[in-house]
Amino acid sequence: MVSFFKYWKQDLPAALVVFLVALPLCLGVGLASTNVVGLTGLPNVMSGIIAGVIGGVVVGVFSGSRLGVSGPAAGLITIVLAALHDLGSFEAFLLALVLAGLIQFILAFVGFGLLANYVPTAVIKGMLAAIGITLILKEIPHLLGYDKDYIGDESFWQFDGHNTFSELFYALKAFEPGAIILGLLALCILLIFDSKWIKAKSWSMYVPGALVVVVLSIITNEFFLGTLQVSGIHMVEVPHLASIEQFKNIFNSPDWLEITNSKVWVIAITLALVGSLETLLSLEATDKLDPKKHKTNPHRELKAQGIGNLISGLIGGLPITQVIVRSSANIAAGGQSKLAAIMHGVLLLFSILFLSSVLNLIPLAALAAVLVLVGYKLAKWSLFVEMYQKGLSQFIPFIVTIAAVLLTDLLKGIGIGILVAIFYILKRNFENHFTKEENAEEFRLILSEEVTFLNKGGILKALNNNAQKHIIIDATRTKSIDNDVLESLNEFKFNAEQEGRQKITFINL
Repeated sequence: MVSFFKYWKQDLPAALVVFLVALPLCLGVGLASTNVVGLTGLPNVMSGIIAGVIGGVVVGVFSGSRLGVSGPAAGLITIVLAALHDLGSFEAFLLALVLAGLIQFILAFVGFGLLANYVPTAVIKGMLAAIGITLILKEIPHLLGYDKDYIGDESFWQFDGHNTFSELFYALKAFEPGAIILGLLALCILLIFDSKWIKAKSWSMYVPGALVVVVLSIITNEFFLGTLQVSGIHMVEVPHLASIEQFKNIFNSPDWLEITNSKVWVIAITLALVGSLETLLSLEATDKLDPKKHKTNPHRELKAQGIGNLISGLIGGLPITQVIVRSSANIAAGGQSKLAAIMHGVLLLFSILFLSSVLNLIPLAALAAVLVLVGYKLAKWSLFVEMYQKGLSQFIPFIVTIAAVLLTDLLKGIGIGILVAIFYILKRNFENHFTKEENAEEFRLILSEEVTFLNKGGILKALNNNAQKHIIIDATRTKSIDNDVLESLNEFKFNAEQEGRQKITFINL
């Protein structure tokens, strides 16, 4: 227990920063999930907060991730909306979520957690950079006071038919002077707090820049007069729970009678697979961002996510995954252990119970500035330079992943990036299949350790180009050779000897 609180001086300020980042994201995901017509038992905006609390406290307790933070994922909104539309009942959806949690728990025991190990590093880094750029592009409208879209949305296409870039166009036509002032003030404060001069101060670890931003933005906005003061949709909007009865009403229970509904099972499997993939990719990315390079057990993480989704489904929450935005905010804020993730969940719960009136004084422009800085740290120019210096085989999958994630979504973008990375793997395998030694009379072809059918053409071309020499095919280092290649080599030797063209010698073949 003592070791659990070992880094509390760093973890509590980090938890506060993650809380400030997570609050509008939870509300935004909850708000987006209510966008279904004709639904029985419509989920309320608090469903996102419920998932955030469970993601922080429950998943945080069972997870082995040092710095990962879980909560409702914006990437699953389209699946949630489609599921709600197909089932026509939020309670039936909650049953699907309970089943998804059970399926995730089972996946942990069948090796599914190792899947992220097969995603190339260039693709993971491309994913991180893409999320960073997405955050910046998505939050610029909120910095300008254009708050038609909910804060924290990551999708390229919006529910109103707009997209990431068209939203920027509309934002430039809808300036809100007060929001712009607050946003610029917030960015300046965050940059000052992120400077080496401030970080060198002993007190800086106890005073998060995000907290200073929030406090000063509230005070500044209260002193604004007339059109400068921001209000309404430009502010955080946490529902006020004035009584125990209102608190009870935010919870919902699954409809167990729908257990025989095949649609429920299809949705459960979909949520489990997609949610697990997002978690594993975020986990891999978080471990790469971790300054101490801690390697998290992915099977344990899937179990934790399974437990979290099961409980979220039981009480009326939304699907949970590990979320790279919150995790990177935790790392940037100096978090040292999973106490930060757990405490951010506690703060979410405490805030909706007792602080709604204070939270509703926070301008969205201030929180957008916090997310912009998180995005900048994920997509620094130095990362692009580093990947370029590693060569095109790393740089092109990296860039393609960024573009694909920006223009589609996380999983599609990752899939496209992996396909491009596989092309370079095959290309490298095609090129590096043998070495050669030759002189005027002899040509020695030394096969590599692994020889596949992709190498057949290159090997035969090299042999035909040296048809007048004594050819030695050396397989001393070869551990595996494809039957297609072996058959072609035997045919080449047979034909050469039949025609009396040259002498062919096999070594260890």
